[in-house]
Amino acid sequence: MLASAVGIAISPLPLIAVILMLATPKGRSNGIAFAAGWTVSLAVLVTVIVLAGSGADAGQDDGRPADWTFWLKLALGALFLVMGVQQWRGRPRGDHEAPQPRWMQVLDHVTPGKAAGLAAALAVANPKNLVLAVGGAVSIASSTAGSGGKAVAAGLMVLIASLCATLPLAVYLFGGRRSATVLGEWKAWMSRHNSAIMTVVLVVLGTKYVGDAISGLST
Repeated sequence: MLASAVGIAISPLPLIAVILMLATPKGRSNGIAFAAGWTVSLAVLVTVIVLAGSGADAGQDDGRPADWTFWLKLALGALFLVMGVQQWRGRPRGDHEAPQPRWMQVLDHVTPGKAAGLAAALAVANPKNLVLAVGGAVSIASSTAGSGGKAVAAGLMVLIASLCATLPLAVYLFGGRRSATVLGEWKAWMSRHNSAIMTVVLVVLGTKYVGDAISGLST
């Protein structure tokens, strides 16, 4: 699950969103609400998938994952590769910047409730994050660990995957005067390299999932 969790954590969109939230008139409350909404919604999604996968016998008695988990990983891996190609083909050309989503242009008027709702939508409704979360949760469900081990793994996955929202908030709350400069540099760098970052993440994960699936199905 670690690769999927890291893939979610370095997704530029939520990091940029929370940094913009922190710059609004209600930056503190909006930032806390966004981080909480992201973490809780992701935790619910991962928990549901792990419980469903465990109930569907994702792991067999001999310690080997069920065949259906390999077929699912093969499908997810192929989807990752397709999304990676689309991400690269849709990258801004030359000095052009990618247009900001419409919701980013109205953040000055957002409330903490709307910030939490936006975080939930970005966490579980965004196709990239949803596929990453499903892949990581299925890996946990198909493992040989007991219920306690799976709970720890799920908690660790959510913790790592939420760094994109919680780390900027921590810098804002405890970084002092330099926090605005640091967050501004993060935002600029992630905005500039968004397409390259997500392309690499999706291609690497796609290759790994396809390789794992082929290896599992061939044994």
